[in-house]
Amino acid sequence: MYKKFDDATLEREYSPSSCIADINVYLEQYVQHSKEVTNRAIQENSVFMDLSYGDCVDQVLDLYLPIKKTIIKPIYKENKCETSQKITNTKKLQIYIHGGYWQELSKAESSFAARNFQQHDCYFAVLNYSLAPNASLTEIVEQNRQAIAWLASVADQYGFDANEIYLSGSSAGAHLAMMMLLTPWQNYLKPNVPVRKNTPFIKGICAVSGIYDITPLVNTSINQALQLSEEEVQTNSPIFHDVTNVCPVIFAYGDNETAEFKRQTSEMATKLKQINFNLQQNEIAGRNHFDVILDLASPHSWLCQQVFKQMNISS
Repeated sequence: MYKKFDDATLEREYSPSSCIADINVYLEQYVQHSKEVTNRAIQENSVFMDLSYGDCVDQVLDLYLPIKKTIIKPIYKENKCETSQKITNTKKLQIYIHGGYWQELSKAESSFAARNFQQHDCYFAVLNYSLAPNASLTEIVEQNRQAIAWLASVADQYGFDANEIYLSGSSAGAHLAMMMLLTPWQNYLKPNVPVRKNTPFIKGICAVSGIYDITPLVNTSINQALQLSEEEVQTNSPIFHDVTNVCPVIFAYGDNETAEFKRQTSEMATKLKQINFNLQQNEIAGRNHFDVILDLASPHSWLCQQVFKQMNISS
């Protein structure tokens, strides 16, 4: 028993679909929006598909490039415009980590926000990783670390700044994003990666509808694929660990979510506030566990506005 929940209540509290009529409506939105964004990027030659970051066939990612905005800055001499200077992109990278309880979805359904970031002169990467039961949760966390380290190692090659990497994730992806704050990056980054010392490697995180204490999942159907051990529960629950990589964090969830998902976010936020994290937190009205993350694709939404502010880019 977890927090005096009986089995049926625990199952319901950790089943986000219990709050909605049909999960397939939202999954189809992921698919359709992502397909449209990717097809357009392919036509414009503004995406690199299936870049390999590891030895496993699942370890691939897509990297969307900024849609260059050329700003002409006039240069005056003696009050006369004699020449001009072209100013190009900011070289910032937003990395999106998909959800699906570590056992569903892929990068193919997860690029719905890419176009928004491209249009705001940012790079946008969507990670693929192995899913349970083919991989343990520990292996999944490790793959995400490898992906981010690999992206840092190729920053110069693709044109973004290894010192301007930000993360966002939904549900299980939010958990994985927070696990990156527990990462000893010096063990993952190659010596030639030009990251600045004495500054956090990850510059900001947007964690949406995440789980940060995975203890209760052991007694739910979610664990049938994960087969979590006691050691894995302890190691992979960010709420149990001291976080040494400090950066701004945005926490959000929909108002139509279970009490346990809301509690998990509130307790994780409280922990980080106690060690002086710069936090933004919001329960977003009119959203549920599945459509709240789609706000990343909408430049005027609260969620997207907070991410742009975190990245210091103009909306």
